[in-house]
Amino acid sequence: MAGEAENRAAFAVQAGYCGAMAAPVTARVCVALGQALDRTSATGRRVLDWPGEPVADAVVLRLVGGLHALHRASADADLSQVFDGVVTDEAAVAATLGRVVRDRDAALLPWLDGPPQTNEAARSAGLMTGLLHLATRFGPRVEVLEIGSSAGLNLMLGRYRFDLGGVTVGPEDAAVRIVPEWRGVAPPVATVDVVGARGVDIAPVDVGDPAQAARLEAYVWVDAQERLARLAAAIGEVQRVGVDLVQGDAADWVEARLAEPQAAGVTRVLMHSVVWQYLPAEGRARIVAAMAAARASVDRPLGWVMMEPNRDLHRHEVRVRGWPGETPMELVALTHAHGAWVEGLAPPYETRDYVMRRGAYEAD
Repeated sequence: MAGEAENRAAFAVQAGYCGAMAAPVTARVCVALGQALDRTSATGRRVLDWPGEPVADAVVLRLVGGLHALHRASADADLSQVFDGVVTDEAAVAATLGRVVRDRDAALLPWLDGPPQTNEAARSAGLMTGLLHLATRFGPRVEVLEIGSSAGLNLMLGRYRFDLGGVTVGPEDAAVRIVPEWRGVAPPVATVDVVGARGVDIAPVDVGDPAQAARLEAYVWVDAQERLARLAAAIGEVQRVGVDLVQGDAADWVEARLAEPQAAGVTRVLMHSVVWQYLPAEGRARIVAAMAAARASVDRPLGWVMMEPNRDLHRHEVRVRGWPGETPMELVALTHAHGAWVEGLAPPYETRDYVMRRGAYEAD
């Protein structure tokens, strides 16, 4: 169980991540919050007494999202000076944030109830990289099953246009184009035909509701204006086309989907990005067991594509596995947390068998 010192330290840890990802304003906010929070507000008390793992639980980003929402709503002029990068003095930023947390306690407290929702369509660049590897092995037609879908932005990856190191995939007239900085070895050249995409989330976001769309936007760091523009375009696609997204428990849903009939010539793929750490241990174990027990065949293959943080090595990894076959998870690429760059790796891929635990991978 974390104590106040560890919970305060999480703000500096998150500030380091923000700084490394060229988000100086958000980093400054994180540092100041770690100093300014006190027990005069319910929000402050809840954060300082956080019972779990503050970094893995993303408690800092929960609070930052709430403050960003207030800024976007022009709720406090001094707060907007901080988020606009006008006020940069550490003491002044801390004083403003401390006051806003106290003044807006009732509005901020609910933001701590759940983790930040995935809101970055560019993460689908890493996921598509994994799908390309599966397509070269099993063929182009894939049925995507995504856990932790949030608003379903990555369920739309079959409608996005990608340029991945010169390898293009997706409709040429797509409204959303994703072109990360590519590093390393280009992915396999293949066609990916997403014939179905379904998702589940414990608390799905309906972007048809302006309030929910605004909440999703608040989780994007204020420094990332390009991400905000891409999010708006992706939300527009979801609103136009719709997604097959339901509320539910990830393990229950995966078990049920794997039990359903599968069309011949289609690879069924479990997919997720930056969600594994938020699942309970029992749920993770059930998903691993369900995938291992699923009856894959040459005509009806099974795949697993993930983009998850390895906190032990401080990197985000794209790992792929396919059945039938005995090859364990293969590390095929590294990626920026928000998809700004992807680094393709060359074979022989790292193929150690991994037990996936919260926020990292632990070798057997």
